[in-house]
Formats: sequence, C-alpha cells, structure tokens
Amino acid sequence: MSLSVNKLAIPIVQEIIERKDVLRVKVERTAEGATIIDAGVESPGGYLAGKYMTEVSMGGLGRAHIVDTHLGDLYLPAISVFTDHPSIALFGAQFAGWRINVGKYFAMGSGPARALSLKPKELYEKIDYRDESDEAVIVLEASAKPTLEAIASIANECHVSPDRLYVVLAPTSSLAGSTQISGRIVETGLHKLTELGFDPKKAISGYGVAPIAPVHPRSNRAMGRTNDMLLYGGVTYFTVETDDDAKLEELVEKVPSSTSRDYGRPFADIFKAASYDFYKVDPMLFAPAVITVNNVKTGGIFTAGRVNPEVLRRSIQ
Repeated sequence: MSLSVNKLAIPIVQEIIERKDVLRVKVERTAEGATIIDAGVESPGGYLAGKYMTEVSMGGLGRAHIVDTHLGDLYLPAISVFTDHPSIALFGAQFAGWRINVGKYFAMGSGPARALSLKPKELYEKIDYRDESDEAVIVLEASAKPTLEAIASIANECHVSPDRLYVVLAPTSSLAGSTQISGRIVETGLHKLTELGFDPKKAISGYGVAPIAPVHPRSNRAMGRTNDMLLYGGVTYFTVETDDDAKLEELVEKVPSSTSRDYGRPFADIFKAASYDFYKVDPMLFAPAVITVNNVKTGGIFTAGRVNPEVLRRSIQ
C-alpha cells in the first residue's frame, strides 16, 4: 500500500478553501497560479483554522480536535491529535524540517510537500518513505506571506509547477499558529523516542493532547509560550510493537522534558540565557511532559514524566 500524503491532504485543503469565510482565512492566487491560504498574517484565523492546519500538516493521516485541559487549577483550551500512521504522518509530513530561506524571506516549512523535496533526506531514509504527486501542500510558520521567489523555489524543490502548489501559513503570534504548534505534540514525542534510538517504523499509533498557548503579539514571547505548552503540558500515548520491553522501558524513562538540565523555567527564559542560540539549549528539553507507551507484543505499558502547571502559569502570566 502506497500512501500519498500530498494527495490525501488536498481534500482538506479544498475544504478550507470552500469554508474560508467560516474559518476566517484569506485565499488568493499568485500570478503563477500558486494558492496561498493565510490563516493569521492578514486574516484573523482561529481555533478551527488551526485544527485544519494540523490535519493538513499530517498529510491527511491524522485527526485533530479542540478540547480542554485542567492542569491543577489552570484551565486552558487544548488540541488532541491522533494518527494510525505515525512514522509517515509525523516524520514524513508534520515535522518542521524545511528551512525556507530565499532572499529575505524566511519560514519554517512542514507538511506533505517535504515528502517530495525530501527535506531532510536522512529522515526519509530512516522511515523508508517518499511521496509521488503532481500537487504539493506546504505548511509555513511565518510572519509574512511567501514571496514569488520563495514560491518558485518551493515548487522547484517539490518538482511541481507553481499552479499545483498550495501554501497554508500562520505566524506563531496567531491563534491558528498557536493551535497548530500544540498540534505537534505527538510528533514531539516520537521525535524524542527516535533520537534516543527507537525505530519509528515500530510505532503503530500515536495520540497526544497539549494546551494551546494564549496569543502574544511579540514573536519571541509567542515562541516561548508555544514551546512551554508542549514541554510542560503536553501528554502523549503510543502503541508500538517491539521485542524488548526492558530496552523500551529504559527509553521511555529518558523521553520527558524533565530529564533535561534546562527543565524548570519558561522557555523564553531558557532561550534568553542561551543568548538566543538554539544550539546552546539542551536538546533533551524538546520533548513532551508525559509519555506512555504500550507494547502490543507483550502487553507492557510504561509511563514517565509529569505535567507542570506552575511553569505554565509563569509562562503565560
């Protein structure tokens, strides 16, 4: 069975276009025919737009719902996400692994288009996947709409004509942007597991829920808040199939963000202390607050981590 994340995402994109007024998004076509769906730069967007962005970013292989979460006495809206194709949906599509840097335009690219451009190539080799499609869908975390030069570059990297390219974007400092970032909670968990040595192809399904950060107009504060929702409030649950319970339990214990030396402060403070250099931040920090893994081969179930309402409250107040 060959699943095309781009082809599966197109119906969701078409639904966004058809419901643009309900979703409060702006849809326009460039001179070359590319379709730009703005969910927060020049349009208000909202939770529903963020939900659709999350499902697009997973290449149609996952679903998202707006829910709520109680963390101590802290009440926040949240997004729950699940997929039965974790390696393809999360690594083959959702992972924000494409730095769009063309001229003066910069954005973080995720979504199905990455499976055509193979960015980064080593990740696609790890999950043994690549897509074939004459249409491409990319999700951008950006504060401005892409330039014509950037659109041409993206289309070229994906080997599609510009009129077959769909771009969905929202800045971090927007409700849709904040929602879709929290919608990456399952990908965050699988990524940490994989970095520790787990084979992502052995993941059968993934579920997660994370609070949605209140919007802040300053991009650095917005980035801090959205990261904190994952690090201190995100909860994940994976179903896997593997032979070694002892090794699995050992990996699970190392996954939560609380294993990091930088844990315990709002991310904005951590980033400032690192002189705003991501490479100086402990990579062990980028993980969910809680992970539970069920091994269907043995029935084993392993849990590690905890949510931290205190740091979340400091982050948003």
